[in-house]
Amino acid sequence: MAPGGILPHRPPFLFLDEVTSMVAGERAEGYWQLTGEEPFFAGHFPGRPTLPGVLMAEAIAQLGACIVLSDERFAGKLPLFGGLDGARFRRQVVPGDRLDLAVEMTRLSARAGRGQGKASVDGDLACSCELLFVVVSAD
Repeated sequence: MAPGGILPHRPPFLFLDEVTSMVAGERAEGYWQLTGEEPFFAGHFPGRPTLPGVLMAEAIAQLGACIVLSDERFAGKLPLFGGLDGARFRRQVVPGDRLDLAVEMTRLSARAGRGQGKASVDGDLACSCELLFVVVSAD
């Protein structure tokens, strides 16, 4: 499933290529295929392009937003970052890597939620974090 039909994000700030499995309001998996053409690689770092950790966390958050927005209770809403806890970056992610993403919601109420997310490359953990978010009107 293409995330563009769910998320309000658009390039150049859409860091999720496909949602491969989903249970609305509960969990999802997806991926971001890095091509090397992404503009941030030119400056992070010249000669050794590396995906910034904060963008790994954003990709995880975008998958989390898909979970929330796929739940009919949140039609017309927008999940906003409320916090990021326990973020750990375990390996370098480089052009050509496919960043596999997984998020599971641990709490989801009418106004806020929490989820656990991870990103990996070829089965090796690249990032793990806990997402905190608030749900607001999209108007």
